[in-house]
Amino acid sequence: MKLEEALLEIRKQEKRKFEQSIDLIINLKKFDVKKNTINLFATLPHRIKDKRICGFIESKTNLINTIPKAEFSRYNDKKKLKKLIKDYDFFIASAPNMPSVATTFGRVLGPAGKMPSPKLGILVSENEKDISSLIEKINNVTRVQAKEPSIKIIVGKENMKDGDIIENIKSIYQAVLNELPNKKEQIRSVMIKLTMGKPVKVEM
Repeated sequence: MKLEEALLEIRKQEKRKFEQSIDLIINLKKFDVKKNTINLFATLPHRIKDKRICGFIESKTNLINTIPKAEFSRYNDKKKLKKLIKDYDFFIASAPNMPSVATTFGRVLGPAGKMPSPKLGILVSENEKDISSLIEKINNVTRVQAKEPSIKIIVGKENMKDGDIIENIKSIYQAVLNELPNKKEQIRSVMIKLTMGKPVKVEM
């Protein structure tokens, strides 16, 4: 089924009392998670939502909530640390603060996939322009990780236009394809689904 047809099909499914996400599922073959890794940030042509971002930086800014180094010790309390991880989608840090961030927050941020990364999340300078630029970049990307031979990722919301969702799907699919050593040969199937709906197979 083509993407356009598949989107029409899943939109016919039972409506829910909340706005569902639209998920892309890419099932892989001949992919050993121990030998192969997919861990990338794919740019979305159309923003899905603004992410909740927190910064481990020294500057106070109205753009995001910040935690300076002097306050790191407060998060030795496990309850506060768990709440922090739950409250934010993404964390950034200044380069000088990174060693302390790794020591204080790494054990929880790492497994949650929220550790500030050199790929996206480290600030060399803490000026407003650089912070604003990084926030804009973060809001227009999505992280793609393969911890099993199947990748599931949100590509849109029900209220988005079909054309915008399709462009997001194609962008993520291409980013994954570029990471696979044997390209299309390693893709078993591609599906899309609503949060609570049944998957529908698509041709890419």
